[in-house]
Amino acid sequence: MAVLAYSLGKREINQYFCIKNAKLLSLVAVILLTVFHTVSRYYGGGDTCEWLLSSGRFLGENVWQPYGCMMHKYKSIPKLHNYQIVCHEAKTCLAEKRVAFIGDSRIRQLFYSYIQIIDPTQKENGRKDPSVKPDVVIIGAATWSIKLRSGSSEALQQYRANLTAISLPLEQLAEDGEVYWVLQDPVHEEVLSGNRKMITNEQLDLYNEAALGTLNSNKKNAKARVRFLGASRQAAMETIAQSADGLHLPENTRNVGAMILMNAVCNKVLRPIHGSCCQALPAPSLLQKLTACVFLGSTLVFLFKHINRHWKSRPTPPDVESGEEKPATAASPLSHKAPFQAMCKMGLIMAYFYLCDRADVFMKEQKFYTHSTFFIPLVYMFVLGIFYSENSKETKLLNREQTDEWKGWMQLVILIYHISGASAFIPVYMHVRVLVAAYLFQTGYGHFSFFWLKGDFGLYRVCQVLFRLNFLVIVLCLVMDRPYQFYYFVPLVTFWFVIIYATMAMWPQILQKKANGSGMWHIGILVKLLGLLLFICFFAYSQGLFENIFSVWPVSKLFELNGSIHEWWFRWKLDRFAIIHGMLFAFVYLLLQKYQVLSEGKGESLFSTRISNILLLISVVSFMTYSIWASSCKNKTECNEMHPYISGLQILAFILIRNIPGYARSLYSSFFAWFGKISLELFICQYHIWLAADTKGILVLIPGNPSLNIIISTFIFVCVAHEISLITNDLAQVAIPKDGAALLKRLLAAGVFTLGLLLMSKSAEGNQGEGH
Repeated sequence: MAVLAYSLGKREINQYFCIKNAKLLSLVAVILLTVFHTVSRYYGGGDTCEWLLSSGRFLGENVWQPYGCMMHKYKSIPKLHNYQIVCHEAKTCLAEKRVAFIGDSRIRQLFYSYIQIIDPTQKENGRKDPSVKPDVVIIGAATWSIKLRSGSSEALQQYRANLTAISLPLEQLAEDGEVYWVLQDPVHEEVLSGNRKMITNEQLDLYNEAALGTLNSNKKNAKARVRFLGASRQAAMETIAQSADGLHLPENTRNVGAMILMNAVCNKVLRPIHGSCCQALPAPSLLQKLTACVFLGSTLVFLFKHINRHWKSRPTPPDVESGEEKPATAASPLSHKAPFQAMCKMGLIMAYFYLCDRADVFMKEQKFYTHSTFFIPLVYMFVLGIFYSENSKETKLLNREQTDEWKGWMQLVILIYHISGASAFIPVYMHVRVLVAAYLFQTGYGHFSFFWLKGDFGLYRVCQVLFRLNFLVIVLCLVMDRPYQFYYFVPLVTFWFVIIYATMAMWPQILQKKANGSGMWHIGILVKLLGLLLFICFFAYSQGLFENIFSVWPVSKLFELNGSIHEWWFRWKLDRFAIIHGMLFAFVYLLLQKYQVLSEGKGESLFSTRISNILLLISVVSFMTYSIWASSCKNKTECNEMHPYISGLQILAFILIRNIPGYARSLYSSFFAWFGKISLELFICQYHIWLAADTKGILVLIPGNPSLNIIISTFIFVCVAHEISLITNDLAQVAIPKDGAALLKRLLAAGVFTLGLLLMSKSAEGNQGEGH
């Protein structure tokens, strides 16, 4: 589907028309899917708790996926700090709650599995306490009735009568608590012992039908409902053959049932981000409501201007001197209604974001990594990229087409990495870390080259860069109610851009024009880079000082995540040298280019044949050595410590392999370059309209067909990212005027607006603290 989106926009002559049609098609798809899911939830039942309890499927061994929602994995890990966190979750959920398990030996086993999720040190024994009313009742029985009466019809009738007798008490318990009836799991009839041969799957089906038909007979009181746990039965149908005695379930299947029950009881209390099942939607915050009003107001203004212009429009009078008609749009590149039109489009797009990841409309599923889900799309993607190769307009090292290509294929790899959950596989994780470092390398390379060659340190240029980097993220922070640091890459790139600007703009400003007059200025720029390196090293080994600086309000509001700046410290430290690598490389390259050391003509090798072959060999060996090292990594923490010191070598090796051969430098992949032009939008948009639950899961637009779902969601996702890129460019022209006085007024207004948001946020946090 990414190929379709690219192919529709490949030829410049038809690019606007084709991409416009693709976006209209995606809009129609969104409307139809929204209507379908809304109607399905209204008429077919949209309770995610029912989805959790009723059905699902195995994604892999011991990994259960409920239908339409994500199940949080409450797990006990031997590590002390993680174990304490798990206990805290359980204590928060089950504090002052009494959970009763009532039934036969299979319910007893379910009880053991449930208890071991909370505390694995507990022994397998239960405690009878009939004098206390339980808050949660988990009940189920049938096998003993079948066994004692040899599966007779009288036993089934008596079972139904007993259910009728306890139905009202169970419903009364459900009014103030929760009652779960566990449907009978199947048996493996071939291995049942002789005294259990009468317990057949046919008998169990009859008993399950009796329970479903008898309980919840009081239709008037919808609140007092007994919930049926049938998902564990569905899981058992796939694993019962592993049962040792044919009756009791294997441990992994019992754990599935226990985890389902834990999610049903605790998700509504703990609201884990990994678990969308059984969670009620939070009410929109004040900022979300105000943001919606702004978009609605922009839409109304746009419609008014559009209708008003339509009624007042007249044919353009001919020029009496030339006899030609004057074009109506010649006066200005953007009409007065263009900003409101852009905001109207952005409002519609943000409505889709909200529906995908904040409203209870579309489904979500959890990720599950397998080698095939990552490597097969990866191979397919690179084959397409090579197939769509074209001659480059210029053959200089790291020309614009090549850097767009580089950003494009890296972004596509990162997208596949995220949706496949490949972070669980350490070798892939380490290679993707190099790609993120390469993005920052390009930031250092690009901005250093601009300032060195152009010498433009004006406020207009700075504001343009900051606006284009941050516009989408700031809007998402307001619409999705997420902190700025949540979209970590944009704060990271923004921070380093400011550092690069400060380094190059501070006295003495050293530019290429000045350096051409005296070689001493080259030493001056190296001294600046050395100072930047010392600055980075100082903070890298002073975590306390780093945290103190970035914990001061209001700076902390930009870098905190969940009340801590630990995530910012981790991201900053991990790629702390990538920027300076890019700046140093740009300086050395421009110096070599100035003294004509490089051969950048079409078809020419970058260096002499001997030097080119040696550098290519070293680069290939470097790649192979890194891959072997990454494959031998035992844990992420140790490998991340090495990453800042060796990632730059891999980036340099790639640049040399890509640019030394003249034929390689003369070609580029237009497929990758197209995606590279919208790489930032792709990276940010994936959080909510391709992935789900703030990147923890996968958005499901087409339930029951994962392949078709990926195709449709990817097509919409790419179209949305491309449109946001255009909207950002349009609004940048309006929001950042070239006139200095007007720009200062805009900055003052933006500062007041930001301060207001920070104060509102601080006030909201204070109110929450008082509430607790």
